[in-house]
Amino acid sequence: MSIKVRYFASLGERVGQTESDLDFVQDLTVRDVWQLDTSGKPFPENLLAAVNMEYAGLDVQVQDGDEVAFFPPVTGG
Repeated sequence: MSIKVRYFASLGERVGQTESDLDFVQDLTVRDVWQLDTSGKPFPENLLAAVNMEYAGLDVQVQDGDEVAFFPPVTGG
């Protein structure tokens, strides 16, 4: 199975890539995706995630073909 992983804003710099393709054989959660794709880097404080462009918790299961995105908190003014 394969998913697309994207990192936005400062997260791309922190993990050294803005996107990747992750192949896997076992069931994964969003949290697992972060751990595998970043080689176990610690979670940034207030990390936000989305699966297929919808906010998702870190315990949401991902499916083959999903797009998982990570981004820092969004603020406005």
